[in-house]
Amino acid sequence: MEKKNIFAHMQDMEAQMESMRTNLSNWKQTVKELMEANQRLSLENEQLRKILKREAPIPSDSPAADSADPAAILTTGEGTGEVVGEGYDNLARLYHEGFHICNVYFGHLRTEGDCLFCLSFLNK
Repeated sequence: MEKKNIFAHMQDMEAQMESMRTNLSNWKQTVKELMEANQRLSLENEQLRKILKREAPIPSDSPAADSADPAAILTTGEGTGEVVGEGYDNLARLYHEGFHICNVYFGHLRTEGDCLFCLSFLNK
């Protein structure tokens, strides 16, 4: 009778370990997605700050510098002569900012250097 209890206990432990492994795998995927989103948002924030500085520089001693609405400032830059690139140029820019532009991983952050799929797409 005691041997059956040991085997039953081992099976319970095995089931718990499998459940824990599944939970850990799910958490790892969630953390990966959050890190990619964080990196993407950081890059976007950096780009927006560059555009903001280029379009409407605000003196640091001005009281409007602290309370300025970035969206309002960005929309006032119309007619400055900056030309937004067309499709190919936008994809090339996205690729150089660290994102995949290939159909396999489109929009995901490139973490391991250059992607052959993306490069072959750019070379077409």
